[in-house]
Amino acid sequence: MGARTATLCICMIFLALASTACQMDSRKQALATTESQLALRQIQTRAFDTTDRQLMLRTVIATMQDLGFVIDKADATLGSVSGTKLDGYQLRLTVTVRPRGTTQLLVRASAQYNITPVEDPEPYQQFFTALEKSVFLTAQKVD
Repeated sequence: MGARTATLCICMIFLALASTACQMDSRKQALATTESQLALRQIQTRAFDTTDRQLMLRTVIATMQDLGFVIDKADATLGSVSGTKLDGYQLRLTVTVRPRGTTQLLVRASAQYNITPVEDPEPYQQFFTALEKSVFLTAQKVD
């Protein structure tokens, strides 16, 4: 029985080490996922020095339309606008506008290509570049 007990102990130690390694890998993976989500959120979000939420929502709608999106839904109460761009593909963009402190608005865009979230920074950069120009022109009263 001594050899059987020793074999059982070795198997238990091996299983304990293997499960610890799996936990460490899953922790690393969870941390990497959290870091990539944070990086994506930074790409998707911009702060603007204004508190006029209604004007920002109208500017978001105009910008999306200028970029070829058809507005599917706009909700001033929730501060969100959703639109779809059909140009050989289906790109859906949802933009939310919410207060940030007492002097800014936070604008966050979330894009999906078909049903897959877009993680490439380029579409977000294009949207925010166009939005920043629109906000500037609106602030300067240039139409």
